[in-house]
Amino acid sequence: MSGGASGAGYNRSTAHLTRPAAQSIQDAVLRPFWTDDAAGPTSEPALRGAHRADLLVVGGGYTGLWTALQAKELDPGLRVVVLEGNTVGSGASGRNGGFCEASLTHGEANGELHFAAELPTLHRLGMENLDGIADTLRRYGLDAEFERTGQLAVATEPHQLEWLATESGPAVTRLDAAEMRSSIDSPLYLGGEWSRHDTAMVHPAKLVWGLKQACLELGVTIAEHSPARALRREGERMVVQTPHGSVEAARVALGTNAFPALLARARPYVIAVYDYVLMTEPLSDAQLASIGWSGRQGVGDLANQFHYYRLSADNRILWGGYDAIYHYGGRVNRAHEDRPATFQKLAEQFLLTFPQLEGIRFTHRWGGAIDTCTRFAPFFGTAHGGRVAYTAGFTGLGVGSSRWAARVLIDLLSGEQTELTELGMVRSKPIPWPAEPLTYPLVELTRRSLNRADARGGRRNLLLRAMDAAGVGFAS
Repeated sequence: MSGGASGAGYNRSTAHLTRPAAQSIQDAVLRPFWTDDAAGPTSEPALRGAHRADLLVVGGGYTGLWTALQAKELDPGLRVVVLEGNTVGSGASGRNGGFCEASLTHGEANGELHFAAELPTLHRLGMENLDGIADTLRRYGLDAEFERTGQLAVATEPHQLEWLATESGPAVTRLDAAEMRSSIDSPLYLGGEWSRHDTAMVHPAKLVWGLKQACLELGVTIAEHSPARALRREGERMVVQTPHGSVEAARVALGTNAFPALLARARPYVIAVYDYVLMTEPLSDAQLASIGWSGRQGVGDLANQFHYYRLSADNRILWGGYDAIYHYGGRVNRAHEDRPATFQKLAEQFLLTFPQLEGIRFTHRWGGAIDTCTRFAPFFGTAHGGRVAYTAGFTGLGVGSSRWAARVLIDLLSGEQTELTELGMVRSKPIPWPAEPLTYPLVELTRRSLNRADARGGRRNLLLRAMDAAGVGFAS
């Protein structure tokens, strides 16, 4: 092992790393590593003309494809159409970190804050959902590089040690500094905990491409480059318009996440927050040996402005997080995907974490929009007499929970009372974001407050304490 844990964490000056960090990212291409693959599927034709369906799904990411797949599994005779405005997986589903978690509530603390009474049920449903993802991949023969490694939560500041689990057991193991660094060696690590069974690592694009393949095999119609422009009701059926066609359907499921919902009532609950990621070149055997990481777990530090990182199948390190950037008006815009200052900062923080890897190069850099709501967990709703159902607000944890949310949509559209439709989490809404010009200054003030809290031993100022009391949060 190299060096000794200092507790200075990511608030330590990085001035001496400016030049090495700049060199490390100078050749990185601006596109997601996951979708930079010639083996990706060809696009399905755009929708043209008038079509009819029993179920229309708007959005060709995880939420939409899981909805289509599960609906066809429940009723193979159902006519299902999926509309995707770009290509399947071009949004968050093809550019996330690949952490497929069992949590439906964005972690234990957030679950206690918002859904304490039904948290045991949500725990059970979350683990069943993760098992269901693994089973689906097996049944359809889909290779999404699914590895059920668990996840390490890492303390890089002394006050974060208090946030770790106080007891160990078969599900969660508490690690002291030496044990943590024997798992993954970084001079910043003061301790951690390993949640062994509730997280898998996946290749995000292969997962969404595999879901597309499975849907097509079951007879789902997928139309790409077919943005949904308008939703209207005609008698007992709904009609969605695209630039060159339309679909008339008995039921409609909306899974557009960070993109503006077709229903105005859903829009105040979501803002688009941009998250940024770097991917290294493959590590050599010597480089990998210098940090260990034999368990291949996903990792997240415990700061308010946190980092998440993991190994790819070919032993690259994905390194993301820290900055969560909201742009005035909250619209999704491809121009927001490049942020040089953030990429520089991430590279500097990477070299603080793994100084033994100085000289490594990053091959890819990218950003993407996260559908953020004030309670950090998905919300649900219906409209037009139950003919339309929607969900959004996953706040970065949709890789796993999108499958569960899709099943909720199916149950809501059935009109029947089920265990899922009766959950308080499904029946309640988060606090909506205020309209501009209030959201932007509120988010900026919150980000600065979170940064100060990280630098001041976790002490939260009046604004953050007030937001805690109101059950409102902000994160990537």
